[in-house]
Order: sequence, then C-alpha cells, then structure tokens
Amino acid sequence: MKTIQMALTGALHHHNKGASDWGWPGLLAYGCQNFVVVVDTHTVQVVQTLDRHKTNVVKVKWARENYHHDLNLPYTLRLASADSHGRIVVWDVSQGLIRADFYDGTKPVQDLEWLSTQDACPTLLAAIHPPSSVVLWNADTGTKLWKKNFNETLLSFAFDPFNPANMTLLANDCILFVSDFMTSRPPAGTGRRFYISNPASPVNSGAADGGRSSERRTGGRSALRRNFKLLVGDVKDSVFPTSKAGEDAVTLNECLQLMYLRSCRNHLLLVYSKELLILDLEIKQTVGIVAIERSGSPFVQVVACRQRDALLCLHENASVTVRVRRKVVMGPFSTPVDQIGNMASQQTGDLSPLSEQDVTYELRCQSEAIRITKHIRITGMAACPVNERSVAIFVNDGRIMFWNLTTVPALVQARDTPNHTQTHLSPLHSPGFSLSDSGSDPYKYPSSSSSSEASTAAASPAKTAKTCSVPRTCNVPHVKMAICDMIGQTYGPTEPSVDRQGYVFRFTLQGLLSGLPLPPTIIKMCPPLTTKNWNVYRPLLAVGSSHGLVQVYNLSSGLLWREFNIHTCQVRGLEWTSLTSFLSFAYPSPGQSGLVKNELLLVNLQTGSSELFRGDKGNDESPIEIVRISHLKQYAIIVFKDKPMELWDIRSQTLLREMPKNFPTISALEWSPSNNLKSLKKKLSQDPTSAAGSPTVELLPTIGTETKAQTDSKKLANLTVREHFVFTDSDGQLYHFMVEGNIVKDGSKIPPDGTMGAITCIAWKGDTMVLGDVDGNINIWDLKAKISRAVPTHRGWIKKLKFAPGRGNQKILVLYNDGAEVWDAKEVEMVSSVKCPRDMAKVIDIDWASSDKPVLACDDGTVRVSDMDMKNACAPVTERDITEPVFSPHLVPPAAAFTVKYLLQHQPWNTDFSYSLTDLHGKNGEELQRIVNEQLQLIPSDLQEYLPICPYGTAQRCLIVSRLFGDESELHFWTVALHNLRREQARLAAGIDKDLLPSTPTSDMFLPVDSASSSQGDLLASENTAGSSGDTTSSGYFPLDALSLDTCYDILCDQPFFQKYQLERINLHDSKRATYEHTQHCAEKLLMLGQSDRAVQLYLETDADNDNYFSDSLRACLIATIRSSGASQSTIKLVATNLIANGKLPEGVQLLCLIDKAFDACRYLQDYGEWDQAAWLAKASLNNVECSEVMKRWVDHLCSSAVNYKSKAILVLLSLGHFLKVLELLYSMRHFDRAALFAEACLEFGVLILNEETSSLIEAIFLEYARYLHSLGNLTAMEHYCHKAGGKGQQLLRDMQTENAQLQEKAAGEGSEDGGADQQGDADTTEGVEEGLLLS
Repeated sequence: MKTIQMALTGALHHHNKGASDWGWPGLLAYGCQNFVVVVDTHTVQVVQTLDRHKTNVVKVKWARENYHHDLNLPYTLRLASADSHGRIVVWDVSQGLIRADFYDGTKPVQDLEWLSTQDACPTLLAAIHPPSSVVLWNADTGTKLWKKNFNETLLSFAFDPFNPANMTLLANDCILFVSDFMTSRPPAGTGRRFYISNPASPVNSGAADGGRSSERRTGGRSALRRNFKLLVGDVKDSVFPTSKAGEDAVTLNECLQLMYLRSCRNHLLLVYSKELLILDLEIKQTVGIVAIERSGSPFVQVVACRQRDALLCLHENASVTVRVRRKVVMGPFSTPVDQIGNMASQQTGDLSPLSEQDVTYELRCQSEAIRITKHIRITGMAACPVNERSVAIFVNDGRIMFWNLTTVPALVQARDTPNHTQTHLSPLHSPGFSLSDSGSDPYKYPSSSSSSEASTAAASPAKTAKTCSVPRTCNVPHVKMAICDMIGQTYGPTEPSVDRQGYVFRFTLQGLLSGLPLPPTIIKMCPPLTTKNWNVYRPLLAVGSSHGLVQVYNLSSGLLWREFNIHTCQVRGLEWTSLTSFLSFAYPSPGQSGLVKNELLLVNLQTGSSELFRGDKGNDESPIEIVRISHLKQYAIIVFKDKPMELWDIRSQTLLREMPKNFPTISALEWSPSNNLKSLKKKLSQDPTSAAGSPTVELLPTIGTETKAQTDSKKLANLTVREHFVFTDSDGQLYHFMVEGNIVKDGSKIPPDGTMGAITCIAWKGDTMVLGDVDGNINIWDLKAKISRAVPTHRGWIKKLKFAPGRGNQKILVLYNDGAEVWDAKEVEMVSSVKCPRDMAKVIDIDWASSDKPVLACDDGTVRVSDMDMKNACAPVTERDITEPVFSPHLVPPAAAFTVKYLLQHQPWNTDFSYSLTDLHGKNGEELQRIVNEQLQLIPSDLQEYLPICPYGTAQRCLIVSRLFGDESELHFWTVALHNLRREQARLAAGIDKDLLPSTPTSDMFLPVDSASSSQGDLLASENTAGSSGDTTSSGYFPLDALSLDTCYDILCDQPFFQKYQLERINLHDSKRATYEHTQHCAEKLLMLGQSDRAVQLYLETDADNDNYFSDSLRACLIATIRSSGASQSTIKLVATNLIANGKLPEGVQLLCLIDKAFDACRYLQDYGEWDQAAWLAKASLNNVECSEVMKRWVDHLCSSAVNYKSKAILVLLSLGHFLKVLELLYSMRHFDRAALFAEACLEFGVLILNEETSSLIEAIFLEYARYLHSLGNLTAMEHYCHKAGGKGQQLLRDMQTENAQLQEKAAGEGSEDGGADQQGDADTTEGVEEGLLLS
C-alpha cells in the first residue's frame, strides 16, 4: 500500500464555525483549522484534505453545476475557500492543486458566493472583504472585476434566487437592498437601507397607522395587535426620532443568518436565536414568525429547501427540526404546533396567536440531541442541495453526524407512538406519482398496458409523431431520491386522493465521522516496508492523546483503522513491537512525591486485547521517560526518571535485567541496527533438529505468518540474537552495551565532545550515528570512517531525531521547540525547514511515514503527512487508497463519466437495459471500460431495478440520472421538461387545442378517467382496468391542472396554478395592511389581477385627511365606471400611453389593465426593460395565446448577446410547450446529447408534429449525437443513431467504417513488420547461442 500526502484532522477552531458546504457533486467540504477537508457523504469517508492556507479557514463554497457538461466542459470539482487573513483559494479538488489564489486586504472574508447568471462564465465569485467591500472575482484567473464600498460594516449577503439583480446585505444595524447587481459593473448606489422596528410601540403607532382609518375599518386585522415587526425607512433618525425609539428597534447585530427563501419569490428569512422572521419584500413586512418557547433549544442555523416549502433548522443541542409550511385555509384563528409536545391549546402568553393567513411552518420532525457541555459546541450544518433530505452536523470536537430524512406511513406512526405530536397534525401526503387501483402502495404506476393507447386514441393522428410509448407498466416502487419524492406540494390538492397517502417524517443516523483527539501528544509509525512484509504491510500510524486514547490510522486511505481507549491519563509514548502490536505507556502528572502509577500496556491489533506488560509493577514509582524496542523486536529497555533502567524480553514478557542503583542517569538511548543475525541463520541452517525457516518470523511477526510463529515458539525460545544499544548520561558521555539473552555486557565508553552540550536524543542507522543537544547542535558520526562532524543549527533544544526508512537513505528529521528540519546526513546539508507558528501550528512530535514523507503532529490537533519540503499535505484523490469505492463522475476521467451518463439515460441500441459495457473502443478503451463498469456497479440496487422500467421513459431516466450525478443544469431542465411533456400528452389525449386551454384557476378543464383510480397526483390517467365498466362518461374526472411545478419555478409554473398562488399572496398582503403605501400596493396588484371590486374597496378606505383622498376616490369611481361601461376605452388608452411616455410607467400599466389591455401593458413593460414584471403580468392576467407571445419575446431577450441566458430561455420555452423551439435552441448551443435525448422523449410522448422541417432537425441532432458517441468510443451506439439520422447518418457510418478499415490495415502492416523483426532477432539470438556452445 502506498503512503500518500494527507492530513489527519481533529477538533475545529472557533474561526471554522460556518465554514462548511455540501456541494452538488455529493461531497461535503468543511474547514478544520487551516485545512479544507472533503468527505464523500455516501460512504462517509475522507477523500481529500487541502493544505495551502496559513491561517484558519472561515468560508468554504462549492462551485455551482448549473451549466451544460460535455467533453469541453467536463465534470470538475471546483471549490473556493477563504481564511482569516483574507486569502481566497480556488481548488481543483480531485488533483489537490490551486487553480487561483487572490486576496483583498488581510481581514477575514465575511461571505462567499458563486454566481450563475450567465451561461458564458460560470466562474464568477462574489466576496465580502471587511469592513464594507463587495468584490467580484474571476475565480479562474484571480482577476478582480470590480469592487464596491458600502457605508456599513457588512456581515453577510444573500442573492435572490429568482432575480440575480437583487442582492441583500446584512450590516450591523440595518439591511441593505441592492437591485442593480450586475457582473459587468458595480452597483450604482449604496443600496436602500432598512431597519426593523416594532409597530406596537407608542412611538411608531401613528406611523404604522399610515393614514388608514382605525381598526374598525380593517375588520380587526390590524398588525398592531399581532406584535409583528416591519421593515421601515431609509433613514434611522426619521424612523426613530427620539432616544426611546432605539429601544423599540430590533437589533440586527443579534441576527444569526440572513437568506432568501428558495421556494417562494420575494421572501427573506432572518434567523435569531429564539425566532425566525419571514419577511415579504413586496410589502416590506413580516408575514410570519416561527418562535420557540423559552425552554426550547435556540436556533443556530437554518437551511431553506427549494423543492418544497420547508425549513431545516439546527439547534444548539445538535438536534435538527423539519418545519413544513402549512397550507393556507380560509377560516377562523388556529394556532400551529410550535414545538414537539406543545399543542396549540398549551401555548403560553409568550407566543401571540397567528392569523390563519400568516405564513406558518409546522414542526414535523426532530432528530435526537446530544449532550452539550462547556467544551462541546455545535459549529454548523450543511444540507444536500440535490435531495434536501440529508444533513450533516458539525461538532467542534471534530465529529460529523450525518442524518437522513425518511418517511413512514402515518398509521404506523400513530400505532407506534400514539402520544407523538405528529399524530395530532394532519399528515403530509405523498406527491402522487401514480394511479394505483387499490391505493395500497402510493408509488405504484398503472398496471394497465392500454393507458397509452387510450391516450393516443383521443388525439388527432396528424398531430402526433407516433404511438405513445409512455407511460409504461411498472410495478416497482418509485425511488425516493429527494424530498419532493417524499411529500407533495404545499399548494397541491387540498384533499388526499387514493394514491396520495399520509406520511410523517423520521430522522435516521446515516453515519458518524470522528477526528483526532485534541491535541495528539505522541505519534509512532509502524515498522517500515521491507521485501519480507510487502504482501501484508499496512502503513499504520499510532496516535496517542491526552485522554488515554490511542488511535491507529491507515495512511494509505487516511481512515481510522483501530481505536483503543486503554489509558486513564495522557499517553506519553508508543513503540511498535511488530506490525500487529505495540507498547503504550502513560502516567498522570506527578505529585509532590514525584511518584506516579505507570501504565505500560501491550496491545494486539488483531484481537484488540491489551495486557499489562510489567505485570503488577508500576504503582508508586518514578515516571517512565523512555521505552525503546530493539531492532529485531527482541528486547525492550524502559528508562525511568529517578530509577535505573530495566531490560525486558518482549517474547516472554519477562524482566531480564534491572540495572544497579549506581547505573548512570540516561539522557538519550538508541538501539543499534547491526546484529549477528546472519551468523545465527547460518548456524540454524546447519542444525537439522532446529525449526525450519528463519527466526525472524518470531522476532518480527506479521499478519499472515504469526500463527506459524506461535507453533514454533517452543523450538525458538532458546535462540537469541546479540544486539547493541548506546546511551548518554547527563554529562554527555556515550556508553555502549551488548545484549544477548539475559546477559548485558559493557562495551566501550566515549568521553563527551567539548563542542556539544547535554545530549537530548540519538539516532542510529547503518554506520551513521547522529546526536542532538540542548543548544541545537547536531553531531554526525561516521562509525566506519571513525570521524565526526558537528553542525550548529542555531534552533535551540533538539527534542527528537529520526532517520528515514530505506536502504541508503540518510535523510534525518529533526524536531525543535519552534519547528522541524530535514537534513541529509550524508551530504551534511539541510533539505527543508519549517518554523512555527510562521509556517504552521507548533509541531509536537515527528516521524516518517515512508522514505520521503515526514509526519508532523501539531498542537492544533492535526497530523500532517507531507512532502519532503514539509509544505504540502495533499495529493490527488486517485492516489488515495479509498477503502469503500465511491460513485462520483467528478473523480473519474471525463470520457468515463459521460459514458456512464448516456448508458444510464438511454440504451436504444441494446435489447435489454444493461449495466455492463463490453465494446468500448478507442484510446485507453479497456481502462475506461473497466472504470465505467466499476461505476455502474456502485449504483444503488433500488435504482438499478427501477431505471430499466421507468414509466415515463427517457425523460424520467434523465431526471433520475441528473440527481445521481448532481448535475444542477440537467436537473432543472428535465424537471420542467418531464412535467410539460406529461401535460402536453394529457392535452393531446383530451383533443383540446392549446390556444383554448384555460388560463384561470377556476378552470373546468377535466380529463375522463376511471373513478376507481382517479387521482390528483398525475396528469395522465389510465383507461378503465380489466373488469370495470367501459362507460367513461359516468366515471370520475381528473383535472388537467391538478399538479403544477412547485413555487420554486415561479414564472415557469402552469398558468392556473400561478394565478391561484398570486391571488393567495395578495390576499395575505391585504390582511397585513398597516400603512397607506401598503394599501396602495395591494390595490394596484388587485387591479392587475382583475380583482376590481376589492381594489375599489381599498381605494375608498383612504382617510379624508390624507393628501391622496381625492385622487383615490376618483380612481375608485373610474374603476367602477369602466366595469359597467367600456365606451371610454380609447381615451383611457391614450391617457395610459401619455403617462408611460412621461415616465409614469406603473400608472399607465394599471390603466391598460383596467381596460383589459394587459397585453399592451406587457409590451410597454418589456420596452422599458421591466422583463420580470412583464412576465409576471402576462402569466397572471393574459390568455394562453397572448401570454405565449409575451414570453417568446422574453426568450429572444434572454438569448441576446447582452444577456446570454439561454439556459433560462430553454426553460421558458419548455413551460410554453414549444418543444420544437427547444430542440432548435439546444442544437444551436451545441448541446447535442441533451437535444437528442429530449427528441427521444418527445417521440416517446408523441408530442411532436412530424413534417419535413421537424424530421430534418431531428436527423441533424441524431447525427451530431452519433459523432458524440463515437468520440466516446461506443461504435454500436453510434451505428444506431447513424441509422436514425437519415442519409447523412449513413454517409457518416460508411466514412467511419472506411476509416476503421484503414486503421486496421495499418496496424496489421506494422504488426507484420514487427513480427519480421522479431523473427530476425530470434534468429540472431539462436546463432549467438550456437556460437557460444561451439566455443565452449
């Protein structure tokens, strides 16, 4: 096994708090001291440690994967980390190399965030550099693109996931909103400044009333009674004019975290220790508070889910809670469950009742807590962005706990824990994947094989490409890969259907990763690799701690191999007696008497047993200072502080000799590597009665031969080998002794060298002996030449000397108080040097992992296995011996990754879906094929069973593979594509024209399905099953718009669902009205949504003393008049046009919406650059035809060179059902693999109109996909798509066959030439042999 450069990490520094991130590739990165540790979350093992930071790591961020991957842009592991000195490093994690290194100032970086606003440049990194600067970096080159200084001390920032131009910054006492964030230039201003206040205070009560009539008019819904907090003002003095107002302000310096909700647009989350504030940025007001009671554990961190409207909350007691947004139901007051075991009826006065309209997150699950002590604290949490159901919790002692969220049926939960809070809540329902007959399994797809036929029969033959092949029969449960596979939408169907069963959450501990104890006190490497033990050798490093714990690490993988809690006090020393056992000694701090209880244990790694090596000895004696094992592992010398040394036989664990009291005091001791083993072997070979083999089997047992050695122990018990050791006394005199059996013979004595001080350590290898003293001098003795040389290092006390293993290797490692050095004893020169704490933390102990890799144990709790320069402790991941194989396309060659990908997505060239590749050609074809097959076998068994029979064919497989690969771009594309393909298939099955689709949430659009299998969870229902009535007219109905994309897709959602959601939002805003401006906002939104009656009511609520009373009254009259008569539409349109031309865009848009000219309003909004607002208005108020026109114009804008956001344009086209346009755009972007698979999916769903133009485009796509497959070496797949690509595909196939034939002929010709040369060489050799025989 090869020993590689790595770092073994332990406890975290307080600067590492929050320095963690779970990336899309499925890897977890976190900062530990000045290292970045990368962990595979599936196998829970460390795969990389990155070592280049000089100070503690404060931030870690994985790069986004939201771009198309191909051979030119392969899957890579790019990671950014920042330290406390302001240095930002961008890593190539797989190679352990730095891609870029840059800084701005020397203060700790406050926040990092990767941007993905443009398809052309996914390498932009934004950072906050203290005290008030935001810098945009090019992470590939380290170039500073721009820098913006704000007037506040910045703590963190958050980017709007729905609008990349919006950035929110958290400062000490305010929040800054920036609405013009761009990559090309810095923001123009310093942002709008807001503070949080309590409107219930006397100072702000008048302002909060805002000119509205009293509580009497608002129906008792005033925000003043509910103690909500508002975002107010740009100038603090105007909001808080008196000193008392400062007491009413909510201090933001207590805010732990600021983030956008990723599931809902325009929602901001502020995290405090005792509550969460949900702020609606449209009305600048709190719309929800998640509070915990006083006895509850405070919040530490919150992760907002994207796929479902849920929050993952970390608490100080290390528990994780899941809170899911409650569906809004119009009705009287009701109070949610706030904490496990506390129902609404048990709430105290600390928690004010919430309106049913409020945003409420119900507690649905809680993990187990751990015991928190004075020294044990929680430092952070990271959640998987792919599935949003797996979390990792970091403890400051180095532990990482991996929790996985699962679901169990509600009935099972009620049966097992009848008093649990979740049994009193309405259960969460499954997403409704299927239409099952019995409802027994909510994840079963229809078993009827005629569903696709029934769907196709209703559609016009001229409009479909071919007979639909999906959905297919599938009796395998759907794989729950993400949280969206486990629970349905918050805004989904109100009542559960047959296949939408009730579920509750449950946390399970998936894994636990531990680190080194703090700090390691001693390290010792096992005996080195030799030719005799290479087949059983493991590079094991023993690490002793201050708590009596001994850990054994495998340095080929970096994983903890064994752990022994054998001592009750600090481990003082370790010595290996063989490859499978070691001696460990420990004792507590001496008292006034100077006597201690010595614990000397012999530990067996194979059995895990430990025994007292000295028997009953060890009580009340002088502390052990040195334990040395002889070179052949026969003897052990134990040196005490104030007691003569002892000589022990390791094999029999007997005391051979205890030196007299007048024996010199030992300051340093070392065994000689020379012995008479060769003469003993010769003696044994001449003795026929002796045991066969060498006695070294017993002297140095190994894993594979120890049993045989034990059987021969009686025969070899009387055989001993003479060994030598030397030591120095306190005066520097050197003594030489010989040991053979129980005989100790005194040898020569060498007087002290006058140039040396007191000797502290000795190292001996071959004919070279090196001594170190308290003054930092090194004395190198050449015993063969009988010369010595003193070298002053000027580094002070030398604590340890250690020769590197390997024959002829004269490198020696030197430990000082302030660092370490590597010297070449042969050349007498220094090779490398480190000083502490300049280069790293203080070095406590040293050793060699191999002949060229020193090991340094530091007081920050880390152990570094570095290169000879002692500067770098990281290596490529491929060199690490991974104990458990890891499925990761980011860690294999690009060609192998894309081969695995296309095999899992679609295999039409194979009769049966296969997880084995046998015909890969090209350069390194065999090696790539081996890697591909290894990766395929690592896919979970449930996925292997499900992928071949996916009910929705290629599109569903591509969606699953995107989750498996952690490909963000693919995931978004196929999520939107699959939904709209199913919806379009349902529309065609109903025979409904797309232009006549309803655009209102009150649609009466239904699909006829069998009542026994009716479901609100699927867009396409199956035909009546066998045995049921064939009369579909009397059966139940399935609504076409029953399910939509979740709210995280915003504008991409189906139009009826989007309008319903917007009405619910404006209803919530209406219930929260607290100021005149807020009321005006609600009236304007209601007007654009077509709710004129409510808008009139709001305008009429304006107080008479308000300056806008007259204009609002006229507006109310105008709206009411237009509703009854439309004769003045031309005049109103003219006025609206003039208003827009004179800079009154919002007012003009409102007037146009009033006269049902919302389409013109959208065009004006687009002309003035308000693209998002135009899209919102089109989706909320236009019919399908007009909305499609507006959205297509938006697509053209997104595809322009100035914006270059074609990936979003493709999603918009998918939402419109313009699949042919999607194919054209994918083809123009050269995304041939995605285009080909999407074309296959469209053909399977039967949603493409086949004509000459369409066929030509599909053939061109298949032709390029064939070339792509050929570049990956799969000739069979290439041939399949060449046949589907028409005439050009056939020509390509012929050209490839001709080229392959020419290559084969060329190879055959070269082989024949080589064969002739080999024959000639063989002939020459034969002649030479014959000539030699003749000469002899």
